[in-house]
Amino acid sequence: MKIMNSLCWGALFATLAAPCIAEKPAHPNIVVILVDDMGFSDIGCYGSEIPTPNLDALAANGLRFTQFYNTARCCPTRASLLTGLYPHQAGVGHMTKDQGVPGYRGHLNDSCVTIAEVLRPAGYFTAMSGKWHVGQEHGATPWARGFDRSLNAAAGGFYFGGSKRAQLFLNGEAIANDDPRLPKDWYSTDLWTTFGLKFIDEAIAAKKPFYLHLCHNAPHFPLQAPAEEIAKFRGKYKEGWGGLRDQRIERQRQLGIIDPAWEKSPRPTEVRPWKDLSSEEQDRFDHIMAVYAAVVHRMDKAVGDLVAGLKARGVLEDTLILFMSDNGGNAESGPGGRTEGDPARADSNWFCGESWAFMENAPFRLYKHYNHEGGIATPLIAHWPSGIGARGELRHQPGHLIDIMATCADVSGASYPKEIGAKAIQPMEGRSLVPAFKNGAIARDALYWEHEGNAAIRAGDMKLVRRGRGGAWELYDMKADRTEQHDLASARPDMANELAAKWQAWAERAHVMPYPEQEGGKKKGKGKKKKAAVE
Repeated sequence: MKIMNSLCWGALFATLAAPCIAEKPAHPNIVVILVDDMGFSDIGCYGSEIPTPNLDALAANGLRFTQFYNTARCCPTRASLLTGLYPHQAGVGHMTKDQGVPGYRGHLNDSCVTIAEVLRPAGYFTAMSGKWHVGQEHGATPWARGFDRSLNAAAGGFYFGGSKRAQLFLNGEAIANDDPRLPKDWYSTDLWTTFGLKFIDEAIAAKKPFYLHLCHNAPHFPLQAPAEEIAKFRGKYKEGWGGLRDQRIERQRQLGIIDPAWEKSPRPTEVRPWKDLSSEEQDRFDHIMAVYAAVVHRMDKAVGDLVAGLKARGVLEDTLILFMSDNGGNAESGPGGRTEGDPARADSNWFCGESWAFMENAPFRLYKHYNHEGGIATPLIAHWPSGIGARGELRHQPGHLIDIMATCADVSGASYPKEIGAKAIQPMEGRSLVPAFKNGAIARDALYWEHEGNAAIRAGDMKLVRRGRGGAWELYDMKADRTEQHDLASARPDMANELAAKWQAWAERAHVMPYPEQEGGKKKGKGKKKKAAVE
């Protein structure tokens, strides 16, 4: 597409400085908000002690889903969310390296369509801001995949505008971090929202409904926040991951997010008891979690800024907002975490690590990368005042990222294509969440996962899951035991075998297979599982 020059953009943004007031659309506006590396229990309305008043308000005036799922990793989640397919079908079964087989090309392929490519022909103004990470280096860019406007990073790894890691693209144009079209001394969490609202102003001026795909890099490492934000949380984590996790679980029970009958998953042996740490170690870990809390709190503020902007423009009532995370809390860097440099500066490198991730994913087992519940369970908040009559209610129907495409097509009246040109497009895999908005059932056969050899299938209340390609299948009853404490595989071998066969058939159909090869020609996942690379 032709790129506007800086003078045109400057004139346009000056014109749009005052919010436009939109006419009531025939179909709702849609905003999808994706956050990065946030655990299941990290926001207040899902049990956290971190203050998230803006997300809590969306939940109080909308719905919270208690059994919504992602794909356990960044790039696959983004591919699945954008396309309504399982990630391998879209070509992004792992990260953005091209590994030479269909499910692992590292970029969106040409047999899938994005939500933007579906909604734009239906008259929607389509915009994207934030982290992209589905193969921009291979030519799969927002501006080539249906977005009219975009301010994006190809991947992530930064918060402050002074970071050497930051590289921004405005409608396909690489721009400097101090470009005059950007706010001075920007912080990425705020920047994505600022430009999201600018793009919405263009949609209103064009008298079109809009789709905004807003992808925060918060709270992904390197954890960074302004010093005054971090200071608000210093000392609040001296009680430690064990006690604070128990408090989160108790709040989740009171909120109805989890069943009080579920056993909490135990502390992993790698995570030390808090009481065994020295006072210096406790202070260091308190500082780590204070930074994480500051990053989450600032993300919540940005959500509030977006909602206030929608309200000021007269479009909040007719806008469907969906909020979710791309994977569970992140244990990368191990139980000790990482604290390199000053987290209030752009050149620092801080990770929460496994010890705090154990709390972030409460009450579940394991973390990002894995297909146990700690890796794939995410909050989902749905807010749509004119379209969802319920207020503050829970929905326990299992859902998945593949359902977002179907939901957007449903509420927008857009048609999902069977082909584009002479190229056949894969049918979407998901189901619309609209029936669940009214507390109806979502009819489906099963949900499936695979990442780095970790795999799972959920059919009704039964879930089969394994850790690594060489791992044994485990079977759990999600209704009675969603924390995955009682493996039923040996007691119910027929059920385990039936689900394993279904998973195998899906894996062959959905391009999980053939697996990519490692160096030396060996298939990935053979032998002892290697430590996963960080993104």
